[in-house]
Amino acid sequence: MKNNARKIAIEILELIENEKAYSNIEINKKVKLLEDIREQNFVRELVYGVLENKLYIDNIISQFSNTKINKIDNIILQILRTGVYQIYFMKNIPDSAVCNEAVKITKNKNKKRLSGFVNGILRNISRNKNKEFLPDKSTKLVDYLSIKYSHPKWMVKHFIDDYNEDFTEKLLSFNNEKPPLIIRVNRLKIDRESLMNKFMDYNIKTERTKYSKDGLVVHKPKNITGLEEFKKGFFTIQDESSQLVAQIMNPKEGSNVIDVCSAPGGKSTHIAELMNNKGSILSRDIFKHKLNLIKQNSKRLGIDIINTENFDALKFDKRIQGSMDYCLVDAPCSGLGLLRRKPDIRWNKSKEDIDDLSNIQLNILKVASKYLKKDGILIYSTCTISKKENTHVINKFLKDNINYKLEKIDKLYFEGKSILEEGHITLLPNIHGTDGFFIAKIKRIR
Repeated sequence: MKNNARKIAIEILELIENEKAYSNIEINKKVKLLEDIREQNFVRELVYGVLENKLYIDNIISQFSNTKINKIDNIILQILRTGVYQIYFMKNIPDSAVCNEAVKITKNKNKKRLSGFVNGILRNISRNKNKEFLPDKSTKLVDYLSIKYSHPKWMVKHFIDDYNEDFTEKLLSFNNEKPPLIIRVNRLKIDRESLMNKFMDYNIKTERTKYSKDGLVVHKPKNITGLEEFKKGFFTIQDESSQLVAQIMNPKEGSNVIDVCSAPGGKSTHIAELMNNKGSILSRDIFKHKLNLIKQNSKRLGIDIINTENFDALKFDKRIQGSMDYCLVDAPCSGLGLLRRKPDIRWNKSKEDIDDLSNIQLNILKVASKYLKKDGILIYSTCTISKKENTHVINKFLKDNINYKLEKIDKLYFEGKSILEEGHITLLPNIHGTDGFFIAKIKRIR
């Protein structure tokens, strides 16, 4: 059974490494080949486990291989990585079984001549798995944190510069934990208490989210998108921090709203729900094929006030200048707040990306702000905790645009302590337990 699952996991990792494929897309595509839910879960754990611990695993392999990591055949490297992950992190699997299955897969992949190499390294690692092969923390802190928690060194330095060393270690550790499933209750069709009761009928435990008024944490979810309640549009999957965007916007019924970077539509549909499906929402995106996701979600949720349009947020549309009550700029960003959910972001982003993105974000803000009426509200949000993409962008925008100012946000509480800053909030994964997120509320004053 696990041999099949292992091969699929290795093939997915090979695609991610060679073709920069997205882990979630490849996993969803490939696990359909497996009928047993346990095999499917095994594939998910192996893929995400390797991605979350890649530098840690590679550091171990490098202690026992005479061939440098970047010189090892890619398929062999993925076999070794999955083997090391099982030896170090999956205590219920005998090391001997891990080694034997790795050798079988090596031969199956027409790499028989390398089967001895794979067998020797994994058995050697198994015999020495109680040893630690980390750099000295006191003299090489960045190297230590990078390898122990498997984050690129540039990213570790970036977090230390934005926050501090102690915070960064806690954040990196938290990024390797399994995230909970959060759903948003569709208040157009059901209230939160009633949906909680319906989940009880399925023996699925839920609890209210701490900040979002519409959110539920789902414990041990079991194919909830297959439930009748999902098909009827009673809820949608969305992290709590993302739900706060519409909540902080707090749009009035009958308003005109534009969401300039809207796909796949989670925030647009939430705005529509808060507006009681009364008013008008223009949901735009630069990728035409993604607009279909908004249409599908809207139909399932019973929303008919959203109009979609293929449009580049960097281009100014004079036709709607000064016509909107609310504008949402959920800007393209580095995604550094999502590392717990999307570990492949660690390996697909660079320091230079953040510089490029901050310029794009500022330019989108400048364009989108022109769509607002006087006293209109502009929401700027990102799923990153990089200050260069968040407070730096907002401060630059406000400095260059005197017709706008930060608007007070209703208080949000965490165990009695407000997490609110003046006009904007930063949600930090290891502090607030949500995805990392930034939300600013800006008002056009003239």
